[in-house]
Amino acid sequence: MASEAKKTVYDFTVKDVKGQDIELSKYKGKVLLIVNVASQCGFTNSNYPELTTLYQKYKDQGFEILAFPCNQFGGQEPGSNEEIQEFACTRFKAEYPVFSKVNVNGKDADPLYKFLKSSKGGFLGDSIKWNFTKFLVNRDGEVVDRYAPTTSPLSIEKDIKKVLNVA
Repeated sequence: MASEAKKTVYDFTVKDVKGQDIELSKYKGKVLLIVNVASQCGFTNSNYPELTTLYQKYKDQGFEILAFPCNQFGGQEPGSNEEIQEFACTRFKAEYPVFSKVNVNGKDADPLYKFLKSSKGGFLGDSIKWNFTKFLVNRDGEVVDRYAPTTSPLSIEKDIKKVLNVA
């Protein structure tokens, strides 16, 4: 085997909105919620504010949200990386990182998403079904849970608290 298999989320490098490499190892020791986002989805107006609420509430306790824009579902994220960043930060006051647009399914799926899906298959197999699928990652970089797009961010707060180990 040429390259060692990736074992945790921290083994991956992704691109920020400017196309710069970001090593996810910089988030070591944090609890992560990794979400594929879209600006024009039916779930946008409910998910973004709730994600912001969770982030504000738990960021000081080691919680981080990593948002990955994706245009694979109904073309609902057509903008450039800059437009997406502007949308998330201006309209929804997102202070958490929004990364470069990725594919989450298919042969061109981002390696991080291939790993996430192989760690926690979904209801209908491994494929991501729609925008705002969420993966909860513990402080060791292991995927502990996967949530459907219809699962609101605030409804998983108890799981986040458990993984953060806060009352």
